[in-house]
Amino acid sequence: MSEMIHVTDENFEAEVMQSDVPVLVDFSATWCGPCKQLKPIVEELAVEFAGKLKVAHVDVEEARTHAMKFGVMSVPTVLYMKGGEVQNQQIGLTSKDKMIEKINAMF
Repeated sequence: MSEMIHVTDENFEAEVMQSDVPVLVDFSATWCGPCKQLKPIVEELAVEFAGKLKVAHVDVEEARTHAMKFGVMSVPTVLYMKGGEVQNQQIGLTSKDKMIEKINAMF
């Protein structure tokens, strides 16, 4: 079973930018209602794609530098990254099926 990893400005480079597998980066905040609704879906994806996809949770309060760097203006924002490059993104609450489509497009 794979779990989401908690990413901050301090470990973003190592965990996301230098990852040898694609990364789903979930930018959220503790005060965000839609983020709380999206979290169980993201956790399920971490388990379902274990070994093929890294799933990173980023609290925008703890990673302001990277939130700004990637233009995160509202939460939840999910970036789909491969090789340190953004392949796709979504803003707001979405379905698990739509997230799986974006994940599969990275392989």
